[in-house]
Amino acid sequence: MSSVFAHVSAVDPLGMLARFRQGFYECLYVREDALFELADALLCAQGPIKTLVELSLVAEHRRGHGGMYAALNEGDLEPERLRWALAAMPLPRARNGRIVLAVDVSNWLRPDAATSADRLFCHTYGRGRSKDQFIPGWPYSFVAALESGPTSWTAPLDAIRLAPSEDATGVTAAQLRAVVAKLIGAGHWSSGDPPVTVVADAGYDVARLAYLLADLPVLMVARVRSDRVYRREARAHQPGMNGRPARHGARVKLSVPATWPEPDATTSASTTRYGEADIKAWHRLHPTLTHRSGWLEHEGELPILPGTLIRLQVEHLPGSRDPDPVWLWCSAPEADRGLVAVCWTMYLRRFDLEHTFRFLKQTLGWTRPKLRDSAAADRWTWLVIAAHTQLRLARPLAADLRRPWERPLPPAKLTPARVRRGFRNIRANLPELARAPKPCRPGPGRPAGSKNKIKAPVHDVGKTEKRALTLEDHYAALG
Repeated sequence: MSSVFAHVSAVDPLGMLARFRQGFYECLYVREDALFELADALLCAQGPIKTLVELSLVAEHRRGHGGMYAALNEGDLEPERLRWALAAMPLPRARNGRIVLAVDVSNWLRPDAATSADRLFCHTYGRGRSKDQFIPGWPYSFVAALESGPTSWTAPLDAIRLAPSEDATGVTAAQLRAVVAKLIGAGHWSSGDPPVTVVADAGYDVARLAYLLADLPVLMVARVRSDRVYRREARAHQPGMNGRPARHGARVKLSVPATWPEPDATTSASTTRYGEADIKAWHRLHPTLTHRSGWLEHEGELPILPGTLIRLQVEHLPGSRDPDPVWLWCSAPEADRGLVAVCWTMYLRRFDLEHTFRFLKQTLGWTRPKLRDSAAADRWTWLVIAAHTQLRLARPLAADLRRPWERPLPPAKLTPARVRRGFRNIRANLPELARAPKPCRPGPGRPAGSKNKIKAPVHDVGKTEKRALTLEDHYAALG
């Protein structure tokens, strides 16, 4: 698939946008014209998307609202082909040319949709501190490429809905493996380039991800909780010592400074937003793994996964006078000062993905439709990702159509919302792909006075398979 886009020059943004639209149209199989026009209506509508049915009133959507819902519920879209088309597009990079991927989960909350299947309890934050909530919904795992510098742009490359019977860490590992393979196949990474850096938040089992992706050119960087405990390397077994050689060294408790050894690398940096930053790094520290959770099915002795532990202390944070330090762990056993700088600076860029989630939800209306079928939700999600990709490719072509109270911005600083304002003018210079709708009459509908006697099934929320928490429970389940 990548060869279709390999010979397109990135200097021609209009040609690149036209090529992606052609590839996107070829990914649609059933009701392709209605789905394609729905994505165009999403791009050309004025203002945030409040309801799905309002898109049928946009001039670019030439079909009725019934055809629009039928396309989402009965249409067909091939996600794998669209993933190749996304990976073949120009990819943003960090300042040193390194590819940086961010992985995170965003929830499509459906608390009142009792007839919607495959819902899970999604972790959300309520108002105030320590107001965590678990609300039913569809969690989606996103992988996006990050840019350098402060920006609200990212390049979403993949999205997978987490099913009730799946292991989140295993799904994320398979997702990252597929994305990296497509980037290599598209020619974005070759032998001799820096490894692809993957940044994640504290909710991921970064050690297990590093173990599952050890055969790929990937550097894992993730935030870890401040109450974690790591181990130093075990001392060499001396001749004449009794007992089995130790596997772990002394404990390093992140919450107890007395257990910290002398740092292997120390540096400081000046940031515009957080003031002075103090960075310390310790080499070859590994977590103590146990036969629990994702390691239950691991055969044999659990591995030792050495990495670099990084402590980032900034001078101030917005809304906090005395900020707590941020602890990071990367899969490189001995990261030098340059690599440590890459780790903590790229982790700070991870928050750009939050801007993308906010734009998808508040402006493009990703979570606005009240869809019952989870497969229809997947189609709508891919339409939103394809629309966001077209906005990213149209950045060099967009004019700054600002409001009178807004400040002018250079073309390189335009936000996704401002690019979307002028996409209708850009679309006029692109080839017309969707065919005109055929004239037809509406169906008779339900007879007057009749009631729908077919009740939709009610689905439970949560995991459908209970995972064993201990090794004894795992063996008991196997019989």
